[in-house]
Amino acid sequence: MRKILIMALAALVLGGCKTPPINKADTPAETQSSDSNSNNNAAPMSNMPNTQAMSAEQMAHQALDKVGFVIYFDYDKSDIKSEYNTVIAAHAKYLSSSNNLKVRLEGNTDERGSREYNIGLGERRAQAVRRALMLLGVNENQITTLSYGEERPAVEGHDEAAYTKNRRVEISY
Repeated sequence: MRKILIMALAALVLGGCKTPPINKADTPAETQSSDSNSNNNAAPMSNMPNTQAMSAEQMAHQALDKVGFVIYFDYDKSDIKSEYNTVIAAHAKYLSSSNNLKVRLEGNTDERGSREYNIGLGERRAQAVRRALMLLGVNENQITTLSYGEERPAVEGHDEAAYTKNRRVEISY
């Protein structure tokens, strides 16, 4: 998988094309749920027909779809888990390929804690992802952050399963 991701991103960079921002749906990013963005069970690219005939843009989009657009966090934490290094690296590579690309990092929390605390925690999570992208070469002018706190849950519910899906940063182009 890593070789395919590297090849796709290298093709994008070497192709010299400027790709438009990724548009995951016709609706604004704020109304998208993370379920539509976090398909980590997609078929491997090797099972897809005729990958050599795909454009560099299509390959880059598939690479990003493969790694996902959501980073999940532990309870009351803003530290990025090492399992998301590949996600951040893929997005950093894509953003670094063109200064015209922009990304919004949307911090979210579960419902536990006060509204004010959760807005702050969502912001710390978004800033942690921002710092990680910048360390990998993304220009700070390409990144904006926003915290929704507990206001936009990905999953309704009052149990740990729902809380786990709601503690996240969504990457929106």
